Amino acid sequence: MNNFLTPGEIGEVWITNGNKKAVLSIGKMLVLGMLAGMFIGLGAYGFTLVTSGATSGFEVTVAKLVGAGVFPVGLMLVVLCGAELFTGNNLMTLSLFRKDITFGAMLRNWGIVWVGNLIGSVLFAWLLSKSGLYGEAMVTKAVAIAQAKVAIPLGAILIRAIFCNILVVLACWLQAGSKDMIGKIFAIWFPIMLFVFAGFEHSVANMFFLPMGLFVGADITWAQIFINNIIPVTIGNIIGGAIIIPGAYYYSYLRKAKVDTVGSKVLEPQKSSI
Repeated sequence: MNNFLTPGEIGEVWITNGNKKAVLSIGKMLVLGMLAGMFIGLGAYGFTLVTSGATSGFEVTVAKLVGAGVFPVGLMLVVLCGAELFTGNNLMTLSLFRKDITFGAMLRNWGIVWVGNLIGSVLFAWLLSKSGLYGEAMVTKAVAIAQAKVAIPLGAILIRAIFCNILVVLACWLQAGSKDMIGKIFAIWFPIMLFVFAGFEHSVANMFFLPMGLFVGADITWAQIFINNIIPVTIGNIIGGAIIIPGAYYYSYLRKAKVDTVGSKVLEPQKSSI
């Protein structure tokens, strides 16, 4: 007996998940969204902590790799403890493609969860800024991260956001295929570590990084935070996580068989055995 699911079976799991997410109450979506924002903020804080003391070129690279290895704890907490994350919920388009949920129900979830993620991230950042944990090196790093993120050109930030959420939803997809906790942890860790190390852009992580930079003295404004970064990153995340990956997998593994013009049945896509 396999201890993992095939791609087609994973797709069915995510359709079921999407159906359940679509009917959550507003209160639950908001509360669980706030928790997810705080969980991702914990991973982002860990990344800042690890990378804040690096100075030389090689040291910076090693610190970034170690920090990228710490960051995935955020998504582990979201998935394994239970919370609602906007970027992971982009996989709800699988349920939409199947016509199990409406476009309005999906947007309702995305909108409320996105707001919940924002509230949780900003609140966590504000509390940390008052905690006394941000010494000189941490403040310098937080300011540098925030100021660099609002300066990324629009085309570049969209590309980075698209690839980011390709990896995030693949992490969510992979963990759903594992039947044990350790398998789920490893399935989450590798794709998330890679997106952080690669420098891709995640809308919910940036809901922590950018306000934190602002709270500790970065020369940025709330308008720059949203217009220069969070809004375009959200759009890019949707392209990668709600269109590219779900579209490809729905077509390949979940699409219903159709009947051609002479009435012969077209074969359904075969589930992979790997």
